Amino acid sequence: MDFHPEPADMMTIVLACLGVGLIAGFLAGLLGVGGGLVIVPALLVVFHRAGIAPELHQHLALGTSLATIAFTGLASVRAHHARGAVQWDIVRQITPGIVLGTFIGAQIAGLISTQALQWLFVVFAYSVAAQMLLDLKPKPSRQLPRCGGMFGVGSVIGMISSWVGIGGGSLSVPFLSACNVPVKTSIGTSSAIGVPIALAGAAGYLYGGWGIASLPSMTAGYIYIPALAGIVLASFPMAKFGAAAAHRLPVATLKKCFAVLLIVLASKMLWGLV
Repeated sequence: MDFHPEPADMMTIVLACLGVGLIAGFLAGLLGVGGGLVIVPALLVVFHRAGIAPELHQHLALGTSLATIAFTGLASVRAHHARGAVQWDIVRQITPGIVLGTFIGAQIAGLISTQALQWLFVVFAYSVAAQMLLDLKPKPSRQLPRCGGMFGVGSVIGMISSWVGIGGGSLSVPFLSACNVPVKTSIGTSSAIGVPIALAGAAGYLYGGWGIASLPSMTAGYIYIPALAGIVLASFPMAKFGAAAAHRLPVATLKKCFAVLLIVLASKMLWGLV
């Protein structure tokens, strides 16, 4: 049976998503991570309280997260570009692989159970948290690969991003840093790379979930429109503040705070899996 929320319930959902969007938008601009690592677990809580069928939670959270990042990423890109922190030649080279990998990954995700996708998210979130807490940085010991290599790297980043609902910053920033791209430029360029990831991923989840009868009302495939609207309304304007903060605040300290938040969110999800 389709889920049809009452107006009061819908207002609660939108207000909760506005709060999520404030945090996600700021993080997108600050760290180039797209905010998906916060959006996905937050949406799982929202969907649970909304009474949506549990077997749909993860797919809806991933599709909706990627759709929101498409909007947040644009705001973040504009802010970083204004500061000269986006290397557009890298974006052009890596985008074809990103688009293909993300779209195919979204189709594969449609064949994976909610529980398996949640395990993937938990493992990924713990890995990112450990990298941030320990300040593990790849040595900038190589140059960017040629077109074929960039296509391959983009495909892998896109596919993994589609399975965990992120804009790829936690993968692309370390990759770019390892290839001798300055940190602030890596963050700005990563925010631009996140836009094709989000667009291709959202398209993949929209296509993969289209026509599924068990989805609640107000969805487009695996994208839940009320949550998308609430998060975008808050995250889009907040992204520019995060980007400004990235050029002023001690990002290393903020990354550690974000890592602790990731551990809390991943642990909560893990508790529900075991």
